[in-house]
Amino acid sequence: MTVSTDKRADKLAQELESAFRNRADLYRLMYDELTLELGAEEAEAIMIRAIEKRGQEVATTAFATYRPDQALEIGEAFLSVSPDEGRMYPTDVERREDGISFKVKRCPLKDAWVEAGVGEDKLTSLCRIAGAFDRGLFEATGIRFDNVTWSPGHGSGCCHINLTNRDAP
Repeated sequence: MTVSTDKRADKLAQELESAFRNRADLYRLMYDELTLELGAEEAEAIMIRAIEKRGQEVATTAFATYRPDQALEIGEAFLSVSPDEGRMYPTDVERREDGISFKVKRCPLKDAWVEAGVGEDKLTSLCRIAGAFDRGLFEATGIRFDNVTWSPGHGSGCCHINLTNRDAP
């Protein structure tokens, strides 16, 4: 029996969403266990270091051909491989000559944490932890990276990422 391409694409999109939510659950559970053993501050610091290192590893292949004066191009390359053609992480994008900024309007990780009943303080920590991947990814390229992850009062969206050429004024 063959499945139509549309149905298969829908199924794969649902499976991808589930995989990202599973990643969120793993982050949440690891954070909880580390917090019990070491306290919240140390748990967050350890997870941030590990996840930032993973971002650095990905950058070595994903952005190997880019230079620190190509923030716009790096940002465009990042957006071009956004899961499910950008539907998983929809963004508002502002392009500039010296870089690019994007506001992530939805994140499956944050959605999973909210649905799990995570309170605001823990949600803020988990968003910082998840944002470490982006810091590792983009800082490894040599461009200037600024990221504001979700916190109370931040609105309904997620992180705001700003990439700028290293030597831009």
